Order: sequence, then structure tokens, then C-alpha cells
Amino acid sequence: MLSLFLHMRKILAFNINSVEDFRRKCIEFARQFDTFILLDSHSDKLEKVSKYAEFDMIAAAGQVCSTSLNYCNFSELRNFTNSINDWRFGHFSFNLQTETEGIISENENLIGFPDLFFFQPKWFFILKGNQAELQYLPNITEYEAITLVEKFNNPTNQAFQHINKEIIECRTNEKDYLNIVNQLKWHISRGDIYEVNFCIEFFSKNYNLDPYKTYLLLSSHSPAPFASFYKLNDKFLICSSPERYLRKLGSTIISQPIKGTAARGFNPDEDKIIVNNLVHSKKERAENIMITDLVRNDLSKTAVSGSVKVDELCSIYSFKHVHQMISTVSAKLDEKQHFTNAIKNSFPMGSMTGAPKHSALKIVNQFESFNRGLFSGSVGYIAPSNDFDFNVVIRSILYNSTNKYLSIPAGSAITSYCEPEKEYEECLLKAKALLEVLKVV
Repeated sequence: MLSLFLHMRKILAFNINSVEDFRRKCIEFARQFDTFILLDSHSDKLEKVSKYAEFDMIAAAGQVCSTSLNYCNFSELRNFTNSINDWRFGHFSFNLQTETEGIISENENLIGFPDLFFFQPKWFFILKGNQAELQYLPNITEYEAITLVEKFNNPTNQAFQHINKEIIECRTNEKDYLNIVNQLKWHISRGDIYEVNFCIEFFSKNYNLDPYKTYLLLSSHSPAPFASFYKLNDKFLICSSPERYLRKLGSTIISQPIKGTAARGFNPDEDKIIVNNLVHSKKERAENIMITDLVRNDLSKTAVSGSVKVDELCSIYSFKHVHQMISTVSAKLDEKQHFTNAIKNSFPMGSMTGAPKHSALKIVNQFESFNRGLFSGSVGYIAPSNDFDFNVVIRSILYNSTNKYLSIPAGSAITSYCEPEKEYEECLLKAKALLEVLKVV
């Protein structure tokens, strides 16, 4: 297997005109590649950016080598990461529940992302503040690199082309949704599970989409600290996620599960009331604490004994359209554990499954009418040091440009406290910003 080492990369540093202009340039740059990923913290748009973030933006393009697996064996991922002392970018699909939990979705994967994909990029950009770096391979000339940087410093057209309105349906109507939630609550009353994340899908079977412009529209309409634009051949992820799945920083592992959502108010006074209600909601706190406890247990499987702690419990973070309740859990990775074990033992993430994890997944797979695929999975990077950072793929548009299938999944946590009608409203709220971008509401 070809392996290129970090010290072989050349670095060209430069200042940028604006973060927004740099974002646009990255998205235009993506058009020429079959493989591209942009990881975007939106530090230029958000008052409170994500904790522990190392970069404002990263863009990686082109493949030197890659690994693509279905029904993944995590030992193959370990072998790939061990063989390449360089940056690696990619994703984990929710369908890896087959390996980690022994559960298979019977629904067809219509978007088609593989269960796992990672690649070593030909080029990538790192942005911190207004300082950018282009890191490129030794077989690329300095002239090529300088020419590319000059293109990034030329001004861009600020106008957006509006997307045509097309029909998007919901695969689960309200009546069926309420019936399913009541069945899930019956399982909770029996003690089969305590909490379960149930998802529905908005979709179109023949949607004409420009994914590149759509990401820029979503970035403007709904900026988020773990946003991403991801292209793998004809498959696209356009993501506005507020949630971190897992971060490794040295020997420290950090997870920040989200449970608890409320719409923003129409004015500051109403916003304060909504935040106060969210802070004191027994239902929302119960959801969050249950999943925080599950995450603590997941991290303990690869952590130094006694090192798992809750750094932040049920804190409120506010975004453009919603308030979110977020907790932070950290642990020290046992030096005997390969870093990929921390991923394997905590995937799928608790916020997208429920508790207990295996029982929740087994039950919810009987009721969901679509294959989540990359939704509820994760995209991110592994650095040469084997530090990594991965998001939770939520608040996302997924699109296959060959079969023109478009998917917008949304879900919520079902507990004994929940009211089915309000859970349905929460799903609509989470999909609303995405549907607005597509001009359907």
C-alpha cells in the first residue's frame, strides 16, 4: 500500500480575504474531484463555537489511497490508519451497527455511501482565523501550489442561484408516526428499553440538486459548529450538525452528546423564557442524562480506570434556529488500547440509538421505514498524530446525483415522558431549516 509521510508534504501559508470567501472557494474547488470533504466550524458566524476545536475549517481533496468497506471489520481500519502516517479523512455509516451490535437494517440504502470510507488526500487546506495553509504532496510543483492559492485569493461572485422547488414527501405520515411512538412507549413501559431515537425521512425520488450551491445556502441559513460538505463520487452529504461524536486530543477522549431541543423565540425575551423552560424540563434533562450515562459507559470500555468524568451536564447552546442541551464527557484512553477501539466501542453514538443501546437498536429497526445510511453516522479526520475529531451526521441533506434520490432524515428521543404529538413537531422543526433551503416551505 502506498504510504506518504507527513514530513514529505510541502506547506504554503497565506492570508485569506474573508472566511466566507474562502468557504466559497473550497466548494468550487470540490467540483473537480471525485472525493472531497469540507469540515466547517462556522467560527465566523457563531458566537459560541465548539469547545476543543483545533481548526476553523479543513478542506481535503483527491485520493492518494483509500479504504472502502461494507460490513466493516475494524481491524481493516486499524491496518489502514497504521500504514499511513498522514492525514486521513472519511466516514462511518450508521450501518456499522451490523458489526458493533449485530443488527442489520432490512431497508435499501438508496443514497449508497459505503459503511466505511477513508482516504489520504492529495491536497488539503487548514484555516485558523485569517491564516490558511495549503499542504500538498511532493510530486506537485510549487508553481501549481502558488497558482491555486492565487485563485483562492481572487474575489468570488456573491450571488446565489435559487434552487427550483420540487416535491418532497415524508415517508411516515403523522398518524403512522403517532402509532409507532405509542408502540415504542409500550416497549419502554415493559422495561425493554428506557429511551430510543426514532427517525423518519423526508425524500424525493427525482430531485435535481446542485449540492455545491446548496451547501453554501445552508451554511448561510443554518450555520453549525460541526458542519460538513462531503462528496464521494456521485454521493453527497450537506450537513449542518451541531453535535460532536468523538474527539481524541492526546490521550484524552471527548464526547458531547445532544439530547434536548427547543425552537428559538421571536425576540430576546421570549428566547430567555424558552431557554429557562428547557433548562428545567424534567423530560429533556432525563433524555440527556440517560444518554450521558450511556456515553460514560461506552468510553469506560477503552479508558483508564476511574478517568471517565462528566465535564458539563445539560448545558444550553443556542444556534440560529434551535436551542440544544449538550453534555460533555471525557476520559483518558488506556495506552494499551488502539485509538480505533474507542470508536468501535462507542459506535453508533448513544444520542442516535437510545438505551440500552443494543435493545434500542433492535426495536427501532423494526419500525423505521428507511435505511439511515450515513445519517446518524459520522464524518471527520484522523491526524498524523492519530488525534481525531468526528461529528454526528444530523440536520443533513443526503443526495445521490445518479439516481437523483434526495433524503432528509429527522428524529427525536422517545421516552416514557414524551408526548407523541410534540415529538412529531420536533422532527418537523429539525427538518425545517433544510426544507427552507430547498424552497419547499
